[in-house]
Amino acid sequence: MASSFENYQKRRLISSYFSVVLSVFLVLFLLGALGLFIINSKRLSDNFKEDIVMTVFFKNEANDSVFKAFEETMRAGKYAKDFKFVSKEKAAKNHKEIVGEDFMQFLGMNPLQNSYDIHLKAEYVTNPGFTSMERTIRKNTFVADVVYDKQLITLVNDNIKKISFWVLIITGVFMVISVLLINSSMRLSIYANRFIIKTMQMVGATKSFIRKPFIRRSMLLGLIGGVLAVVALLVVLLNLSTAYPGLDIFNQMELTIIVLVAVLSMGIVITWISTYFATQRFLNLRTDDLY
Repeated sequence: MASSFENYQKRRLISSYFSVVLSVFLVLFLLGALGLFIINSKRLSDNFKEDIVMTVFFKNEANDSVFKAFEETMRAGKYAKDFKFVSKEKAAKNHKEIVGEDFMQFLGMNPLQNSYDIHLKAEYVTNPGFTSMERTIRKNTFVADVVYDKQLITLVNDNIKKISFWVLIITGVFMVISVLLINSSMRLSIYANRFIIKTMQMVGATKSFIRKPFIRRSMLLGLIGGVLAVVALLVVLLNLSTAYPGLDIFNQMELTIIVLVAVLSMGIVITWISTYFATQRFLNLRTDDLY
């Protein structure tokens, strides 16, 4: 009979430990994923900004020396991230592939112009930045026209500001929820041992002596949950890096390591603080209030 009860107690204890580790793991994993998203969000937004194209069309009189001088100006300038020359023959071929018809058969000539597709650096992807770039380019007498989507630039910058604002709010709310969830799990774990705590206190054990084993155990559970969360985050990062190499996930390795260390530390610190106050609460209760 005693053996059966002991086995029941062991199963109950293991189940309690498992639930604490699982809750810590899930909360820290989601919190870590949010942290990694935040540190990579700027690069993601920069990549999106740098996809916006400014197209510079040249007059038919422009020759190779003009194009070479323009490319040297772009390399020396501070605005352009990269640029690509598109000949009017290549432009006609691209148009044919998209539309499915060869317009030159009807016109008997190629009316398109040689051009450059320019991607600006992310910090200059604003209407003032594009306007300044356009003003500089138009000083070239061989430039026929400069084309870019002003409305798209405004839309992208406005949406990025809104998204960044809401991400910060969500992060703050989620931090509070994370602490509360882990705290609740630890309080439930300590609640199951409230009679043991009070019995130890009644036989003369000091509060610090009683708290010590519970804090050690909770920190160990928090460490296990934190390690599992870090491993899961690394697996996700590796899969994302393999599936989407263009994201360059590990470009900011220092910040990634800081987030992972913070996740591991939070698992230990939050469980330690929660256990301290939970045990303190039951230590201060009268015996009659435990029931």
